[in-house]
Amino acid sequence: MAASGSLSHLSARRKLLYSLLGDLPARNRPITGRKFAEEDRESYVLERWILDLNGLDPVPALFARPRGNPAPFPAILYNHYHGGEHKNGKRELIEPRDAFGQRTPWAEELARRGIASMSIDQWNFGERFSRAESEVFKEMLWKGQVMWGLMVYDNLRATDWLCARKDVDAARVGTLGLSMGSTMAWWTAALDLRMKVCIDLCCMTDYHELIATRGLDGHGIYYYVPRLLKHFDTVGVNELIAPRAHLSLNGNYDKLTPPKGLDKIDRELKKIYRSAGAPDAWKMFRRDTGHFETAEMRAEIMAFIDTWL
Repeated sequence: MAASGSLSHLSARRKLLYSLLGDLPARNRPITGRKFAEEDRESYVLERWILDLNGLDPVPALFARPRGNPAPFPAILYNHYHGGEHKNGKRELIEPRDAFGQRTPWAEELARRGIASMSIDQWNFGERFSRAESEVFKEMLWKGQVMWGLMVYDNLRATDWLCARKDVDAARVGTLGLSMGSTMAWWTAALDLRMKVCIDLCCMTDYHELIATRGLDGHGIYYYVPRLLKHFDTVGVNELIAPRAHLSLNGNYDKLTPPKGLDKIDRELKKIYRSAGAPDAWKMFRRDTGHFETAEMRAEIMAFIDTWL
C-alpha cells in the first residue's frame, strides 16, 4: 500500500496511522519526572528517572550522558526487546542479553562516541511488569485501548522528554532497537519527524508474508493493531520515515521476517527513497543468520550512526 506523495499527504497518513492506536492520553499533556539516582560508569553518567508520560502508569527510565564530551549531545532512544523476558525491559541498554548476541552494552558503545542514550520500560516490562501480557491486552481492549498504541504513545512522549533536555541536541536524535524494539523503532520514526535516524534489528516483518507463512504466533499479542491492514502494510508504515536515514538489519533464517517479505520491502523502499532524492539514506543489511545481533551487524550500525547522526 505504499503511496508516495506530497508532504500534506504524508502528514495525513501519519494522522491515520496514529488514529489506529486506540484511545490515548492527550498528546500534549505535561510531562513531569523525578531523578532518584545517578551513577558514574566507565564512559558515561547513568541517570535513573521516574517519568509521568501518560497520566496512567509511572514510567521508569534510564538516561546515559557521555563523560568527557561537551553538551549538547546527539542522542539515541533505545527500544528494548520482548523475548518473553518481561522483567528485563530497559536494563538492556546497560546490560546486554547474551541470548540475542549482544556484547558491549549500547549505553557504553554510544557514549564512547559522545552519544547520549535513553531507554524506558515499556508497558508490562521491567519495573512495570505486573501480570500476563494477554491479561493486560484483554483489559485494554475492553477499554478501547490498544496495547501497542499505548506503548508507541509512551515512546513518543519519551522523545518529547529527550528532546526537551538542554544537554541533548534535538536536531540529532535517532532511535534503535532489536526484535520488539526494532518494530518500535520504525513505528516511532514513522510517526515522529524528529527522529533523524532509524535503525531496526531483526524485525522488519512484512505483515502479509507473515500471514502467508503462518507466522502470526511468532509475535506476541501486543503486536497486533485492530484494522491496521485495512490502511497500511509494512512498506506503508516505513515510507513515512523517508527521506530520513534508515538502516534495517535482518537474518535470512529469522522466521519473524520471511525472506520474500524482506525482498519486497527492500525493493519498494529503494524506489521510495530514490523518488525522495535520498537513495543512500535507506539500506537493508541481510545475512544468513537468525533472530539475533551479530558482530558484523554491530559494526554496520556504528558506521551508519557515524555517517548520519
